[in-house]
Amino acid sequence: MNNIDKVKTIIIKKPLKLDCGKTISNFPLAYETYGKLNEKKDNAILVFHALSGDQFVTGINPITNKNGWWTHLVGPNKSVDTNKFFVICANVIGGCMGSYGPNSIDPLTNKKLGTNFPVITINDMVNVQYNLLDHFKIEKLFCVMGGSMGGMQVLQFVANFPNKTKTAIPIACTASHSAQNIALNELGRQAIMADSNWKDGDYLNLKNSPNKGLSVARMAAHITYLSQKGLQEKFGRKLQERDDLKFSFDADFQIESYLRHQGSAFVDRFDANSYLYITRAMDYFDLVKEYKGNVSDAFKKTKVKFFIISFTSDWLYPTAENKEIIIALNAAGADVGFIEIKSDKGHDSFLLEVPDFLITIKNFLQANY
Repeated sequence: MNNIDKVKTIIIKKPLKLDCGKTISNFPLAYETYGKLNEKKDNAILVFHALSGDQFVTGINPITNKNGWWTHLVGPNKSVDTNKFFVICANVIGGCMGSYGPNSIDPLTNKKLGTNFPVITINDMVNVQYNLLDHFKIEKLFCVMGGSMGGMQVLQFVANFPNKTKTAIPIACTASHSAQNIALNELGRQAIMADSNWKDGDYLNLKNSPNKGLSVARMAAHITYLSQKGLQEKFGRKLQERDDLKFSFDADFQIESYLRHQGSAFVDRFDANSYLYITRAMDYFDLVKEYKGNVSDAFKKTKVKFFIISFTSDWLYPTAENKEIIIALNAAGADVGFIEIKSDKGHDSFLLEVPDFLITIKNFLQANY
C-alpha cells in the first residue's frame, strides 16, 4: 500500500474514551470528499464504509489505482450526485488507509502498534467520525448512509446524535450481529491467527505478513457476500481452462480460481490486523443490548427520516433482520420507509450495478432535498 501520503487526514486532539475503557487522543482520521459544500452547508452526505471499504468512495483510489467501491452510485450525475451533494467518507479507526489503527506508530516504542492497538466498537468509530462535522463546520448533515457495517454506523450515528442529520439510509444491515455472522467472522480471524507469519500481530515490525491466512479469511467471507443462485448461474461446475478434471488440488473449477483471485487481490490492499479489529467491532455491535432490550429507545429522540433497504438474496443480513430495525423505528414513532429490492447478487448487491437500487437511492434523495 504505497502512496499513503496522498491521504487527507485531520488530527483528533481531544481525548476520546473508548468502549474498552482506554482513552485515545492526538490521532489521525483519514477522509476524502467529493463535490462542494454549499453556502448553507445543508448538502453534506456522510457515507460510512463496510468492512473492506475505505474513504475512497468513487473515482480512482490513489492507493490501489482501482475504482472506488461505490463508483456505481456516487459521482457527477449519478444517484448520489456530486454536482449537488458534498460527500464525505472517512476510513474507520482500526482501518489501514491512514486512520489510527494497528499500522500506526506507537510513540513510546517507535514501532507499529499491531495488537497493542485497543479493541474498538462501531460506537467508537462513529464518535470519531463526528469530528468531521466540526472540521467542516457543518451544523446538520443532509444524510448519513452506508451498507453492511456502514449501515450499522448509520444506526449508531443517529442513536448518538439524533439531531445531526435530516435523513438516514441504512442498507443491508442489522441492529445486532447474529450468532451466524459472529461465527463467520471468527472463522476469518482464526485463519489469520493460524498463519505462522502472524507472529501474535507483530508481523509488520518483523517485515512479514500473514498473507495466506488473510487470503483464506477473504475467500470465506466473499462466499457470504454472494447468493447460491448467483454463484450457480455464474460458475456452476464449469472447469477452469481445461476439458477434464486434473485429479489434483489445483483449481479445477472456475469458482475455486475466482475465490483464490479474490483472496490474493485482497492481501495487496488490506491489513490482517485491521481485519481482526474491524470484524471484532462488527461482532460487538448490539443496539439491543446497548438499549437494554428495547432498540426503539435508541431512536425515540430523533426526527430523522429513515429509509431502510434490503435485498431478496442477501442471506448475510436478510430482510427479516432489516425489518426488526423497522419495527423498532415504528415503535419509536420515527418516520421510516422501506424497500426490499429483488436481486440475485446477494449481500454484495449494494456495491454492484443493480438498477432498481440505484434508482431507489436517487429518488429518495431527490424527494427529500
